[in-house]
Amino acid sequence: MGNEFVGGIEAGGTKFVCAVGTGPDDVRAEARFPTTTPDETIGRAVAFFHEQERRHGRPAAIGIGTFGPLDPEPSSPTFGYITSTPKPHWANVNLAGAIRAALDVPIGFDTDVNIAGLGEWRWGAARGLSNFIYLTIGTGVGGGVIIDGKPVHGLIHPELGHIPLPHDRMADPYPGRCPFHGDCLEGMAAGPAISERWGQSAAELSPDHPAWQLEAHYLALALQAFICTLSPQRIILGGGVMEQAQLFPLVRGQVQKYLNGYVQSPAILNDIEDYIVPPGLGNRAGVLGALAQAQQVIAGE
Repeated sequence: MGNEFVGGIEAGGTKFVCAVGTGPDDVRAEARFPTTTPDETIGRAVAFFHEQERRHGRPAAIGIGTFGPLDPEPSSPTFGYITSTPKPHWANVNLAGAIRAALDVPIGFDTDVNIAGLGEWRWGAARGLSNFIYLTIGTGVGGGVIIDGKPVHGLIHPELGHIPLPHDRMADPYPGRCPFHGDCLEGMAAGPAISERWGQSAAELSPDHPAWQLEAHYLALALQAFICTLSPQRIILGGGVMEQAQLFPLVRGQVQKYLNGYVQSPAILNDIEDYIVPPGLGNRAGVLGALAQAQQVIAGE
């Protein structure tokens, strides 16, 4: 994979981030705007790339990391589509096709979390690793599994945010807010669930609020399951909720407690501060990962 001049789109449920460049040290232009209707939002993205082509030249490819669910299989007739998302107006939208038709460049397409994980593998907290998990805990909860620089796909793509969790309804009667599963990981631990349960947004809660112990409990249950099933070399936790710095030590401690010494690895037993970590690229992991994906497209990887 080289350092070709490319474009990237981080298509989030709240905002789009578009950029052109070759990597973290060479982002020549970047734009952020709200995710509204498909026509309006895709139109703004296309206008951004047309403007940058006039200024900097034509990108060799564009990588797209988007909220889902989506179809990442190139041989599928619905490749490039956002599929069964609950986000209003965005179900069954051909995002990759619209960008390709407007700009006539090769397109890469995957989940936003897979792409953010790719950025972390190329330039961030996962450099040098052969396998790891990138999780985002924000408006939703999603996870990417990266092995040897490649996101894992199967029937579609992993949906780590929708695993079921043990739920003690006596201790926590909140039913969960996932429209599909109720009290799955996303339904219990995403930012909107925190706001709905406590009547305040995560950013408004004090660091010693009981919300954080409960949040750490649910996240640690999920991480215990991922460690036992996937055995990742590192877990990277991003997203707006994880900007609460007090969460990391709480989650690490709960993970050790729930594993109870079963996974006999120094990474868990002695060095968990270096095992469960924030993104090395911060909140730019997604858009930078889209650039890395575009470069993989060019290289045929």
